[in-house]
Amino acid sequence: MNRDTELATMLSDFAHTLVTDFPIQGILDELVHRIVGLLEVSSAGVTLISPGRVPHYVAASDPSARRYEELQTELDEGPCLEAYRAGRPVAIADLAAEQRYPRFAPAALDAGLRAVFTFPLCHQDRRIGALDLYRDAPGQLDPWALKTAQTLAQVTTVYLLNAQARALARETTDRYRQRSLHDPLTGLPNRALLQERLEHAAARGRRSGADVAVLFVDLDRFKWVNDDHGHQAGDFLLTAVADRLSHLLRPADTLARLAGDEFVVLCEDLAAPSDAVQLAQRIGDAFLKPFILPSMSLTITASVGIAFAGHGQYLPGQLMRDADAAMYQAKRLGGDRHRVNDVSAELTPFDSDLRVDLRDALDAEALEIYYQPVMASGDGQVAGAEALLRWPHPTRGIIDTANLVAIAEEIGLLGEIGAWVLERACAQRQAWLAVAGSGRNDRGEPLHIAVNVSSTQLMAYGFLQVVEGVLQRTGLDPAALVLEITEGILLGDGERAATVLDELRALGVRIALDDFGSGYSSLQYLQILPVDIVKIDQGFVAELGRDPAATAIVTAVADLSHELGLSVVAEGVETQAQRDAVTAIGCEYFQGYLAAPPMPADQFEALLVGEAPAGQPAEPSRLEAVIGPRRSNSRSGPAGATLGG
Repeated sequence: MNRDTELATMLSDFAHTLVTDFPIQGILDELVHRIVGLLEVSSAGVTLISPGRVPHYVAASDPSARRYEELQTELDEGPCLEAYRAGRPVAIADLAAEQRYPRFAPAALDAGLRAVFTFPLCHQDRRIGALDLYRDAPGQLDPWALKTAQTLAQVTTVYLLNAQARALARETTDRYRQRSLHDPLTGLPNRALLQERLEHAAARGRRSGADVAVLFVDLDRFKWVNDDHGHQAGDFLLTAVADRLSHLLRPADTLARLAGDEFVVLCEDLAAPSDAVQLAQRIGDAFLKPFILPSMSLTITASVGIAFAGHGQYLPGQLMRDADAAMYQAKRLGGDRHRVNDVSAELTPFDSDLRVDLRDALDAEALEIYYQPVMASGDGQVAGAEALLRWPHPTRGIIDTANLVAIAEEIGLLGEIGAWVLERACAQRQAWLAVAGSGRNDRGEPLHIAVNVSSTQLMAYGFLQVVEGVLQRTGLDPAALVLEITEGILLGDGERAATVLDELRALGVRIALDDFGSGYSSLQYLQILPVDIVKIDQGFVAELGRDPAATAIVTAVADLSHELGLSVVAEGVETQAQRDAVTAIGCEYFQGYLAAPPMPADQFEALLVGEAPAGQPAEPSRLEAVIGPRRSNSRSGPAGATLGG
């Protein structure tokens, strides 16, 4: 293999690591060893300079190179430090004749060094260290070797800056996640994290058939504590209650604080339902002992509601509602007690009626689809629409989303409703061609229609054939269909889910990773899941300009997405400042009330031809009219038409 071919191979191998989480140390160790084999040098090393301008070697091809690197660090003198400080290469073909380093040169000569060539690791105005080449015989490097070393220094700089950015983004994401998923007063998981763990518990329960229990704990007469002793005393009490409850639980149990004086305990893999009842009894006993606060001691009681999931019923939202209802039953009986939700009671007459009504609504095509525009950040052109499902009940108004999902799943309509939404949305997009011409914008991109797909729907047998059939019947260009998923599909059979996504993409359909940044989202998912588009969660967008951590996270997600060839959509954009921020960061598209609220198909059609006013908020009822739970309250309109959990 000639030198050019070997260099090309080396650069290719190195470039593949730029979008991975491969350890920095392993990359740099490989780099210095391969340099020795490629160039006419005896050894090589890399020295980095910390923000405090303290040098330290991070890689050396052999002990000699390590000694040369350490010498310069110890003496604060040498060609490596000069290259870093001056920002230019330093070449010393004969160290014995060198006069600039009166301390380093003699020591290095004694150690066997005869020539050194060092190249700064710098990019624009950032300097981070130096790449050092050592020879045990005097003499210049040939021009090819000098040019190659300079190229390798530049590649190394890009990699290190990329790795540092990833580390910062990961650290920032961890800090932001810690803050966003934990109660600031007690440090306990908050409602959002509890919801995630409930979904995980439900997924595991469905696979194993194990019992899951939720205990809803509410303090009795807590308002009296705040009113008579002040909110500071109330905060001390809540912290003490959290500490006492946490000592009653198994390691696998979750204790969360929802709001005010409401706590929830999630118990998985129960040996028997009686275990949860016994825990409720221990909770009651724990409140018999006074709570010692800084200026007083207080005795308070608690009401506990218990609900169980099992025997095929694993609906997180329903489980929380059942436990809450049981807690209020304990309150009505005077408090200081626990109650178990009556699992023998089937749906109430209200729910039973809704079962029939939902079937009738689907048969009568009384369900509605609204469309929220997705806009190009640069020129503001309409790039597509997200289909959002509503059920306007004729006598009861908009049905609560969680109840709608529970009923649809129980009566086996989730798949059918999902297929109906998909077909209707694709057909509507085709109908818009009459006013949108070719259906492509000035950049030649097709006007897309996005439909949310849950893990339940995605993993259902025959889903690929459902999509194929819709495309054939509607004549929709597959590239114009975007199926939105969340990282929750990995909770089950992640390998099978990835296979289904690959098959969908083989049809030409595009896949979007929705709500990125919420839940358990990780930059790693961008590399694991076969997707084309990343939609950044509106929670991060809302903090742009106010929280530097949010800006760092959105920037890191956008940068990595672009490295992987993915497009980026910012969700929940409500102000011009937010649009300017996401545009500057590099998000190609945005969605939110700044552009337009969700709207009926005819209003969206008017928007396409420039007749509809944008930015008018939809009435509040529209925000609750969507099938499928969402893990954050979207401020850009109703949640997507997600089916199942």
